[in-house]
Amino acid sequence: MSKVIKVENLSKVYQLGTFGTGTISRDVERYWARIRGREDPFLKLGETNERISNFEGDVVWSLKDLNFDIEQGDAVGIIGRNGAGKSTLLKILSRVTTPSSGIVKIKGRIASLLEVGTGFHPELSGRENIYLNGTILGMRKNEISKKFDEIVSFSGVERYIDTPVKRYSSGMYVRLAFAVAAHLESEILIVDEVLAVGDSEFQKKCLGKMRQVSKSEGRTVLFVSHNMAAVKTLCNRGIVLAHGQMVYADRQLEAVQFYQTNNNIRSTFEHLGNLSAAPGNENIKVLKFIIRPHIGEAMSISTGVSFEMVFFNQKAGINLDATFELKNSEEIPVFHNGVLISTNNDSKTGFYTINCTIPPNLLNAGSYSFKLIFGENQRYLLFGADDFIGFEVENESKGTNSTLAPGVIHPKLDFVISYKAS
Repeated sequence: MSKVIKVENLSKVYQLGTFGTGTISRDVERYWARIRGREDPFLKLGETNERISNFEGDVVWSLKDLNFDIEQGDAVGIIGRNGAGKSTLLKILSRVTTPSSGIVKIKGRIASLLEVGTGFHPELSGRENIYLNGTILGMRKNEISKKFDEIVSFSGVERYIDTPVKRYSSGMYVRLAFAVAAHLESEILIVDEVLAVGDSEFQKKCLGKMRQVSKSEGRTVLFVSHNMAAVKTLCNRGIVLAHGQMVYADRQLEAVQFYQTNNNIRSTFEHLGNLSAAPGNENIKVLKFIIRPHIGEAMSISTGVSFEMVFFNQKAGINLDATFELKNSEEIPVFHNGVLISTNNDSKTGFYTINCTIPPNLLNAGSYSFKLIFGENQRYLLFGADDFIGFEVENESKGTNSTLAPGVIHPKLDFVISYKAS
């Protein structure tokens, strides 16, 4: 099979900080001071001139020295934690941005869906945007017309097809944008995790369509998602990114396993230093999060899970709440439960302790992580932290069967068996 994408020594670097003063005259004045060896006349109070003399210390490498090939018909999952460089890679491949160094060779037309509304003109109707996108891909009007009814039917926005897309909801935007990207004649389809905006039924529909264009039509698909189950189902290859570098590339099952194995996070946390240095912000400081078996010494399906969190609240006189979102290793939410800490605008400045128990015989074996969300009036975010802490639930054998059962949960059910002779 022929290679459709070839990436050699690809890097993307961004400079941090402010690039200009806002006016040409002040930029010239700053430049004149710099070449004369004078201090920047527009430095903010407390800033130094380190940025001028030390460029390397003020940049971030979003991608660094990536090398890989993708063949025609491959469905490739791009895996990595937030900030790993996944979206930057797709933007470079889609020609939305340019690399700082390296070579990208692409054979064929690209249809990409990177974020809500990508490639749509808000003042144009859905109908006009379909023709606009097709024209950008180099298709003739009659070619687009042949696909038009199929696109509209798939998106489910028939009633609003002649309405300006600026009046669409985010879900309608994504439905139409994906339908356009998947049905128009392109050799390469690039999809970021924007599909998370749609409902679960539409996500299944999209995954089915991507599987069809890859396996049946021989088109190449690049797919970014935090849903490892979707990556396993759709893709045949996986690329794992970490801190802008490619750390693993293989078949999708091995890539997902590598990501999950090497994505370990702490299982106990206790901050012993200065309060100001604890994780958090000006509203909340998390000082302790301990996870232990509810029963016994080793955490397994039948022991249950107990956890304790201690935090310092700095927002007095509000309705304070805390939410715990538990996800499994495939990034599938197991539950999203919260607790109201104060309900009469009577929160106090000081230390709060929350204890909770996940019952025995509920969670299946596997790796789990907690996302923390602190809010005001169950609406305004005070502090949030993804993958703050994690734990492992061990498998248990049932009789002679010690294999891991499928499913997110593993409840203990009471079965009643009766028998009557014939």
